[in-house]
Amino acid sequence: MRTLTVRPLVPAAVAFAMPLLSSGQLSGGQLHGNFSTDAQYYNEDDDIGAVVLPQKLGLNSWLNLIYSTEQFETGIRFESYEPRLAGYPAGQPYLGSGVGYRYAKYKLSDMEVTAGNFFEQFGQGLIFRSYEERYLGVDNAMDGLRVKYRPYRGVYLKGVIGKQRFAFDSRTVNGAGLVRGFDAEVDLRELFDTTWTSTNNLVIGGSFVSKFQEDRDPLLELPQNVGAYAFRLNFTTPRWNLYAEYAYKINDPNGKNGFIYKHGEAAMFNATYSVKGFGATVGAHSFDNMFFQSDRAAPTPFDLNINFLPPLTRQHTYNLPATLYPYATQPNGEVSAQGELFYKWKKGTLLGGKYGTKVAVNFSTAYALDTTRLGAVDDTTARIGYSSRIFGMGDRHYFQDMNVEVRKKISEDWEFALTYLNVVYDIDIIQGKPGKPTVYADMLILEGLHNFNERNSIRFEVQHLSTKQDQGNWVTGLAELTFSPHWFIAAMDQYNYIGNSDLEAKGQEPIHYPIGSAGYIRGGNRFQVNYGRQRAGIFCVGGVCRQVPAANGLTLSITSTF
Repeated sequence: MRTLTVRPLVPAAVAFAMPLLSSGQLSGGQLHGNFSTDAQYYNEDDDIGAVVLPQKLGLNSWLNLIYSTEQFETGIRFESYEPRLAGYPAGQPYLGSGVGYRYAKYKLSDMEVTAGNFFEQFGQGLIFRSYEERYLGVDNAMDGLRVKYRPYRGVYLKGVIGKQRFAFDSRTVNGAGLVRGFDAEVDLRELFDTTWTSTNNLVIGGSFVSKFQEDRDPLLELPQNVGAYAFRLNFTTPRWNLYAEYAYKINDPNGKNGFIYKHGEAAMFNATYSVKGFGATVGAHSFDNMFFQSDRAAPTPFDLNINFLPPLTRQHTYNLPATLYPYATQPNGEVSAQGELFYKWKKGTLLGGKYGTKVAVNFSTAYALDTTRLGAVDDTTARIGYSSRIFGMGDRHYFQDMNVEVRKKISEDWEFALTYLNVVYDIDIIQGKPGKPTVYADMLILEGLHNFNERNSIRFEVQHLSTKQDQGNWVTGLAELTFSPHWFIAAMDQYNYIGNSDLEAKGQEPIHYPIGSAGYIRGGNRFQVNYGRQRAGIFCVGGVCRQVPAANGLTLSITSTF
């Protein structure tokens, strides 16, 4: 059973602090914060299947206020969704207006205590990461207590307990499960102080996290306490950074794995080498049955996630590769690898020319995990689900991205970047489109920047995507004029000209998605207005994605920091 709560602890703390602030007992502190709002007016547009809210207008707004002194800090966030923007958030609906985040924190000597909401992460997040990606609508903030303590130099301890944010309905809606966790980390260079004379360093860490949820299943005997542990090493030198982490989760029957009783495992390794003008990175990940949610019946993969499984792919910023075929980590089973090389030819060399030349080559790939199903339907071993081995690569190819970027400044005023991508994309698995064929796509992107003077510049992009699957071919053109320090204007058009005989046979017509933007920046305030079409697609941050519906209309965004 999920609970609708905002615990009284922090509001009471804030109410207690306010008279002190006004009386000067906590004088000398600072009040700061930020405000942001995104409003969109929706037009009818049958050609693109645009979503139109009944109210015609959607509005997402946030206001943060933080008061801090040397030892004390308290904060509150007001949120408003009147109503929320179409397609937002990634998980459960957000409704109404109210307080969605509040906390009080103090520091005394080597200890820090936080009561209320907080974000935290152990290692790379394989068993615990509480975080927010506001524009995805992902927020699994903890609501409870966190203690950090440094008993000795180089030794760091953390403990957390609480429930997770599940949704928002004029106030925070917490999930049913209780999350408890502990993390310890030792930094050897700090620990040994002056006796550790090497420029190298080794950081060793370990974590344990458990969730509690009452078992009310009439048919299955479900574990009420589910634990997970992780170990990590991070070795650094002036040129090398080596990181490894392993996590193990006990059996956790849940709605995402079909209520099987198999354990979960995760392992990752990354190595980076860098010197001036050259860098190389290699990495490998393996995830097996690693959905870890504080509610075993969480309705979507975005809700109440205790952990975070980082993707091992390049995070593209160009529109077509970033929004049409981005990769999302597959927690139930994935083996992935990535390699990247960066090189800069020096100025004055044959390939470097007058200003130097930068080249980056990146290759990433992801496969299904090799598994063997266990037991017959009526066999008790069937409840284990399947057997597997870590880094055991299956036959199904989920994803591949091979890309090459060449960036070159040709004069004091002009700079260009040319990027080629070859993508293999199992849209059935990654985007949940059963029966759809694997997409094979080639993309070519040209970016240019021209500086008219120190204050004014123009940046442009021309992108082309060709494929015989899915929606067919796309071309995108973008131009952005900047008048520093205050103004910018931009225009973009995306054109889906098909090139897919199956779609053409169904009568699908080529279509344009034009949009114009204008913005003004002054001090800590930023205003931006957009008008035009938004195509349906995928919006991703850090390997976490949400579906964005097609829309036509006017958008206003305001951000302010003080």
